[in-house]
Amino acid sequence: MARLELDGLTKVFEGDSGPIVAVEELDLDINDGEFVVVVGPSGCGKSTTLRTVAGLESATDGEMRIGGEVINNKAPRDRDIAMVFQSYALYPHKTVAENMGYGLHLSTDHTDEEIEKRVEEAATMMGIEDLLDKKPGSLSGGQQQRVATGRAIVREPSVFLFDEPLSNLDAKLRKHMRTELARLHTELNITTMYVTHDQEEAMTMADRIVVLNDGRLQQAGTPKQVYYEPVNLFVADFIGSPSMNIFDVTLRRDSDGGAELVNESFTYAISERVTNNFDAADGDEFILGIRPESLHPADETTPVKKTVRGRVDVVEVVGSDNFIYLDIDGKECRVRTRSAVEPEIDTTFDFTFEEEDIHLFDADTEEALAHGTKSPEPADQGVEEAAVGD
Repeated sequence: MARLELDGLTKVFEGDSGPIVAVEELDLDINDGEFVVVVGPSGCGKSTTLRTVAGLESATDGEMRIGGEVINNKAPRDRDIAMVFQSYALYPHKTVAENMGYGLHLSTDHTDEEIEKRVEEAATMMGIEDLLDKKPGSLSGGQQQRVATGRAIVREPSVFLFDEPLSNLDAKLRKHMRTELARLHTELNITTMYVTHDQEEAMTMADRIVVLNDGRLQQAGTPKQVYYEPVNLFVADFIGSPSMNIFDVTLRRDSDGGAELVNESFTYAISERVTNNFDAADGDEFILGIRPESLHPADETTPVKKTVRGRVDVVEVVGSDNFIYLDIDGKECRVRTRSAVEPEIDTTFDFTFEEEDIHLFDADTEEALAHGTKSPEPADQGVEEAAVGD
């Protein structure tokens, strides 16, 4: 176990049209034994960061440290890391046992007996002890993934690196393997950096989630922090499925001390507590965010200035929930509700939401100004000036 530190990590590639800054002054600390999941859209820099830590790419500037020791100039085999690739990268002509023990033969002076013992222990841990004499071509995708993970385990590294290891599996097997990897981390407690496109993987597995976009670190925090207290509009929109509903609004105050958020399609009355933590004058423009699960049908008791009307465009039935897609004057709005609520297509649908579910963002900077009072934890890290390229 060891702490992984990225201090001002910078990576520049030389392109045909000139230098391409892939990673720029990325600062990130992963604590000893912590499981950190890195997420973001394609091209955000997840894989480049992982490959640079692994030594498959060289850092242009900055430091990488494992257990306080700088690893920038160390060969990959000497960094005390083990990496599981998306493609598994198994040797097709070698048996499972040979695949799992190959790295130990190359990088250690262990005897054949010691390596065989480690391989058998790791295979038992992964539930593949009866496959040791088989070759990868005869294995299923899930079995190959277990072999690749077992190969990393036998190294007994200080740091695990996972590059979308479950993306080639079907949905049911992905969920099962998530549970297996979480169990392994609990058992081994090895510092882990895990890259994925799958938000569900990130939310269910991570001690902490790191969100990247456009080469920049947007937010690092627990799954609840990045979901309930996104530091900016990108994180709010990216984290969550279906994604957060976004509306442009203008603050309007009246002489009686009341306030409203005015959109071209609706007006929503608010109390002073929504804006009491930042300066908000009459006429100021904001971005209003509301999670789909925070929307619910309005009824005759709902005030007019708490009601939003849309036209039902699509209804997706997903078991215990329904996803209702509304058209509000040409803008899509997503509602996540219980399965009993299933309106007809092309009918009107009135909904409302509670004031404590409101998120407000600055219209110019898109930084968060206010979060709903239902937020369970205070955020511990906000936007950082770090850039990463994929």
